[in-house]
Amino acid sequence: MSQVRYDLPEADNFTRPYWAAAAEGRLLLRRCADCGRAHHYPREFCPYCWAGEDRVTWEAASGRATLHTWSVIHRNDLPPFGTRVPYTAAVVDLAEGPRMMTEVVDCAAADLRIGMPLRVTFREAAEGTWIPVFTPPAP
Repeated sequence: MSQVRYDLPEADNFTRPYWAAAAEGRLLLRRCADCGRAHHYPREFCPYCWAGEDRVTWEAASGRATLHTWSVIHRNDLPPFGTRVPYTAAVVDLAEGPRMMTEVVDCAAADLRIGMPLRVTFREAAEGTWIPVFTPPAP
């Protein structure tokens, strides 16, 4: 019997472009033509001015972010998280404005600082499913 995966997205017709772009190493946002604001997580409408789906479009993000806050997780009993502990759950501010929940990888917890620059990278969570995570920029 296979275990339930709590870390995998459920792609649908609306989010399929987002997950396809992630598999290609690109992070997408949604931007409203009426108020001009970008948002993440992807929604069909604008969460700021409530413009409908015909006024909100996909756009490529720069992949740049700054660290807003984080927590190092030492215990998580849900599969497959328990095999990855410790890991760093984080909230980042994307250069385009939205705040995003994510994970910081390839960085020791002692080296994390609020406001530090990060860049998006992608981790394959399952065959063909890539998840955006963040790492410090290469020197």
